[in-house]
This record gives sequence, C-alpha cells and structure tokens, in this order.
Amino acid sequence: MKKFFYLLLIIPSIVYSQNSKQDSLWLPFKPFIGLWRGDGGGEPGNGKYERSYEFIFNNHFIEIHNKSVYPPSASNPKGEVHEDLGFFSYDNFRKTFILRQFHSEGFVNQYSLDSISLDRKTIIFKTEQIENIPEGWQAKESYRILNENEIEETFELAEPGKSFEIYSKVKLIRQK
Repeated sequence: MKKFFYLLLIIPSIVYSQNSKQDSLWLPFKPFIGLWRGDGGGEPGNGKYERSYEFIFNNHFIEIHNKSVYPPSASNPKGEVHEDLGFFSYDNFRKTFILRQFHSEGFVNQYSLDSISLDRKTIIFKTEQIENIPEGWQAKESYRILNENEIEETFELAEPGKSFEIYSKVKLIRQK
C-alpha cells in the first residue's frame, strides 16, 4: 500500500517535469503564438499580411498559417495572393529546430535553425532543401521580436552562386 501511495505522489511531479521540459524547449518561439496582421513589401509590391501561430499535437509543433495580399500596382498589374502553411518542429536527433513551409505556388521549403541571438529576439532559419525550384537556390527567414506585440520578418532569396537579397519584409502587429 505504501508503494502505491508514493507512486501517486510521484506521478504528478514526473508529468509536470515532462511538460516543463517541453515548454522550456519552445521558449524562443512562445512570443509568436497568436494572431498577427501587418504591412510589408518587396518584390511582389506592398501588401497586407495575416499570420497565425499555434501549438498543435500536445505542444510538439507550432502550426503557422500565412496569407499575403498584394493589390494591383504598376509593377504587379494583376496583384497577387500568396498563402503558405508552415510548421516549426524540433529534431531531437540533430538537436535543432526545423521550419517547413508549403506554399500555394507549389514550393516546399525546409529550413534548419541557423541562429538564435542570446537575448532570443532574433531567430534565423536557412534552407536545407527547396522542392520545385531549380537546384542551387537558397532561402532565409529572419525573425526579429521587437516587443511582445510586434515582430519583423525578412524573407531573403539567393540565386545559385549569389548572395542573399531581400525578397520581402513585413512588420506584424499582434491581434490576439
């Protein structure tokens, strides 16, 4: 009976410690959780952005929904609507974060974490692989946490053998 009693006492602390470890793993990304809107621009023109980040599957992943709307302009007469679905995950074997994005244009980008600043306010991912684009292209996603309600994201592309160039930059404001 004593063993059963001790087991009842210890199980909650084991469960709590596992949750704490999982929660602490995601500390650099917790500021993203929520609904965001913002303005930005770049190659496709100036546009409006909507983004959401939420934990899924028992906090093992963060799901990202993005929609960018670029109205018609002189440089983009038809305008453009871009959507992508992404996931942050943690690769236990490589001990690093991974970002996967599935784009409405058919591209699939897989990034690995390049760096997180000591203050956890700048997070940079670089592609490991891009599907459905000629070989040699690279992409980079950089996130700067400006404060608890503002994030700046810069998306850069590099043609084969060339340096990264900014494709788009957006400032997102927390809605929820």
